[in-house]
Amino acid sequence: MDIVELLKSAFLGLVEGITEWLPISSTGHMILVDQFISLDVSKEFWSMFQVVIQLGAILAVCVCFFHQLNPFSPRKDARERRNTWVLWGKIIVACIPAAVIGILFDDYMEEHFYNAVVVALALIVYGVAFIVIERWRAHRLAVRVAAEGRQPGSRPAGAHFAQPAEAAEPTDGGDFGSITRLEDLPWSTALGIGCFQVLSLIPGTSRSGSTIIGGLLLGTTRSVAAEFTFFLAIPVMFGASALKLVKYVFLDGGTFGVNEISIMVVGCVVAFVVSMLAIKWLMGFVRRHTFTVFGIYRIVLGVLVLAYFFVIKPAFGLA
Repeated sequence: MDIVELLKSAFLGLVEGITEWLPISSTGHMILVDQFISLDVSKEFWSMFQVVIQLGAILAVCVCFFHQLNPFSPRKDARERRNTWVLWGKIIVACIPAAVIGILFDDYMEEHFYNAVVVALALIVYGVAFIVIERWRAHRLAVRVAAEGRQPGSRPAGAHFAQPAEAAEPTDGGDFGSITRLEDLPWSTALGIGCFQVLSLIPGTSRSGSTIIGGLLLGTTRSVAAEFTFFLAIPVMFGASALKLVKYVFLDGGTFGVNEISIMVVGCVVAFVVSMLAIKWLMGFVRRHTFTVFGIYRIVLGVLVLAYFFVIKPAFGLA
């Protein structure tokens, strides 16, 4: 085992664990990091590793939300177990669009879109989208508050608001929407969010970013959009990892030696630990703040990437 390669794998696991759940594109960051810290592995293994390392991140979701996702929990009554099965049904339905497009065009997209320029442009475009959407939401909230003649954060009139005022519309961040609980997410909205997830097949878009944008545009609160995004990742990542493993072993003729297995294990374990922290932090963040900061980050990073590849790299003759 090469210690240097294991340290590289651990760093990549750190990047994966942080960026998988934040709407800033984990795959995009992995492609960019590879420009500076490359594993000494075959091209086929690297292509597979970028996807399979996400298994560590997805296991963190399974642990963090185990009770909520477990339909067999003895602590749930019949209604709660039924609601859990319904939630799983919505998750599966939402995964269908990306699964179909991903299977059909995986090779094409990997050949044409997995490069730094595409990543940079996607970072910028969706960074702008986040800022525009949050401003639109802020305007809608201001108009609604003015129309009701009340202060932001105060309880709206009407018995149809079953949640406390601070749960439905906190003062900080203005997190509001017609869908404030996962239990109230319609099947059609779940499918609509799944259609937005197709956008994430282009690296740099961000799977969590595309589905969160979809959720916000379709009327969910930021909290509901983020939570449903976490759950969507379970079948998507397991399916994508299985597809990459099958291609690596049976189509690319890849093998797993001690070095390859060690790299995979270290990367997945680090991604799991870091993801546990990232998920808990993000769920607290979105209840109090907008996604504007992520939009700004994406734009700045995208510009820096373009500057590096089109100005700095040619000027200094970097390989």
